[in-house]
Amino acid sequence: MNISVLGCGRWASFHAWYANHIGHNVKIWGREGSKHLEQLQTTHQNEYLSLSPDITYTNDLKLALNFADTIIISISSQQLRNLAKEIKKTDLYMQKTFILCMKGLEISTGKRLSEVFTEEIGEDCNVGVWVGPGHVQDFLKGIPNCMVISAKNTDISKHIINIFSSDLIRFYYSEDLIGTEIGAAAKNVVGIAAGMLDGMHYTSLKGALMARGTYELSNLIKALGGNNMTVYGLSHLGDYEATLFSAYSNNRCFGEDFVLNKPFSKLAEGIYTMQALLKLADKHHVELPICAVINEIVINHKNPKEELLNLFMRPLKAE
Repeated sequence: MNISVLGCGRWASFHAWYANHIGHNVKIWGREGSKHLEQLQTTHQNEYLSLSPDITYTNDLKLALNFADTIIISISSQQLRNLAKEIKKTDLYMQKTFILCMKGLEISTGKRLSEVFTEEIGEDCNVGVWVGPGHVQDFLKGIPNCMVISAKNTDISKHIINIFSSDLIRFYYSEDLIGTEIGAAAKNVVGIAAGMLDGMHYTSLKGALMARGTYELSNLIKALGGNNMTVYGLSHLGDYEATLFSAYSNNRCFGEDFVLNKPFSKLAEGIYTMQALLKLADKHHVELPICAVINEIVINHKNPKEELLNLFMRPLKAE
């Protein structure tokens, strides 16, 4: 089967590697002038992996869309709406299945990524999300993991799973698209908080962080119309090991470097997600203390140690 991957960063290149690894024909699309695309075209590798010479490359969006009926999108979440508008203009989106392999929310609206995509493409488009635990570095070592697919229509989820299942990734499907997307996005914020605790040598508090993080997020998911139990599945709690404890986690590393006043150049999606979650919480009258504290530290430059310790010293209440 032909698979197009829109994006050429860390996760996009992994998804291209994985699709090729399990026997699919793969084409990678990147924008004209993209250094990531140029590097892959020239060397067939980046800092994470080496790609098969069978994989082809293009900066022509129409060519990428024409190549395959199954399209993986793996870019920064804040760029999704503009890309969706470009896809819409091509008129090449009908009868195709789009898979959003990204975790985040649109900061300007607080909307989930599948909402953003369908707003631009149309409600009848076939779109699913592919999220859950795992690191590129571990997959490349042959270490298996479980991930989750979710879509409005379960048939779409099952179709995606049939295409991409292998011994390396065991897929489950979720019927709760709202909870799956919110959970996947929010774990990045908890990852930043975990990194801050690591940087302050308060690592033992990460247990409390995990317990309270899932609880407060379950309230938001319920307020949004999702299943509050989804937070305890692969998209959120199941992704905590990869996010809160791993040296590979960009969000955890960002949090640690932030409190140690070290520069951090890589993308930490949790910063954008944090701001979007706070907008949703305000709109739906839900408290998100962890998000609020990280916002105070990162955006309002409050003292990390004071804010985080105050978070765990909130007024007495039943668990």
